[in-house]
Amino acid sequence: MKKARFKSLSDAELAGYQTLQQGNDCSMHAIAAAIGMLTGKHYDGHALARLADKLWLRGRFYRLWPGWAVTPRMQTGFVNYLARALALPLKARLMHLSPELLRNLPHDENLAVIVSIYWWKGQSPAIFLGNSTTNYNYLERTGAHAMVLAAYDESHHLADGRQAPWGFINSWTQGGEALFWMTDLEFRRSWRFLPPFLGNNPAVVITKTIGQNQDE
Repeated sequence: MKKARFKSLSDAELAGYQTLQQGNDCSMHAIAAAIGMLTGKHYDGHALARLADKLWLRGRFYRLWPGWAVTPRMQTGFVNYLARALALPLKARLMHLSPELLRNLPHDENLAVIVSIYWWKGQSPAIFLGNSTTNYNYLERTGAHAMVLAAYDESHHLADGRQAPWGFINSWTQGGEALFWMTDLEFRRSWRFLPPFLGNNPAVVITKTIGQNQDE
């Protein structure tokens, strides 16, 4: 069985990076989690959302408009802005990867990866907490969501026996003991969804880059 997880941490240790979002701020909480994973420093997702709103009013567009969505390219730009402004040893790059490559990335303790998934109305992919069979992504409208890929584990199954190998740090709970998981079929379908101008399989790869230049 193929397994990969950030720093070989347990589900409970990884779930400790989860913070509960308010409003349309999943990207900001994902960015905060990624920073914590790579630097050990805590940044509040709500505070990052407020900062992005202020920057928007100053002509620096790291979300579509205040209080609303953040594209993968905007996630990348905002991480690189924070790296410069806060002297963080990080660099973000937007990539479009295959699932076969993506599932190996949690092995690298110097990387954190934010993935964004999308769906049409009535086609929202199921997302489960731990091995529960309760679907936490029950919204019927067209939508999108950003999460940090924390683990890929083919031995992970839901209580009804379904394999759900993709494990995420997700902003739908505060901490907790469990990650959120998706089946391979549901993750691949929603990750390869092709929104206009965004491209499929988007992955914001954030690298710990001590001693390197930080470029936007």
